[in-house]
Amino acid sequence: MRLLLVEDTYDMAEAIMIRLERAGAACDLARTLEQARECVAVQRYDVIVLDINLPDGLGTDLLREMRARGERTPILMLTAEFSVDDRVSSLNWGADDYLVKPFDHRELEARVRALYRREAGEKSEEVALGRLRFNPGARTLRLDDEPLPLTRREISLLEVLVRNRGKVVSKERLFESIFSFEETDVGMNAVELYIARLRKKLGETGVRIATQRGLGYRLDIDG
Repeated sequence: MRLLLVEDTYDMAEAIMIRLERAGAACDLARTLEQARECVAVQRYDVIVLDINLPDGLGTDLLREMRARGERTPILMLTAEFSVDDRVSSLNWGADDYLVKPFDHRELEARVRALYRREAGEKSEEVALGRLRFNPGARTLRLDDEPLPLTRREISLLEVLVRNRGKVVSKERLFESIFSFEETDVGMNAVELYIARLRKKLGETGVRIATQRGLGYRLDIDG
């Protein structure tokens, strides 16, 4: 999952990013409205967490601009305001959810996950893949009821492939899902490394990652 956090308070932004990155998200941070506009102009996001009060304007301005362009990226608003009118206005302008500060970071993570799953149209937490059982919410993979350990990035990579199983996913899309703007020293070839590691761990499970040369990768299930 590639996520944009728009938050100008450094301590809060750092704590949120640590929590979400541990949960497997690749997080980009914008601390102003203008930085957020620049991010969405060049990058597609799975979820945006957007503070309302920013140093150079209101997060709701970005919300309204994106919805006016027809962009349906799930947006969760953060607000220190307790006004019902403000929250209703945000929802009317197209926000998908909101949280009032201060909040429990576990709740933020759960709501972000819920928006991500809803956008993907997932009906169930657990996905059956032959002998494998993948739970994207719990970020666990089991083979014949035994845990199959994966790293954070391997889980994120598998999650994108599972969401698009049977379809070719470009290397660029996979890269965007597991690396943020901060990781500028990472090249596109890193995707091939993680694909190789994931293939090795999937082994003889009947779940295969097929390479479509020049196009990307596809998750297939034998039988």
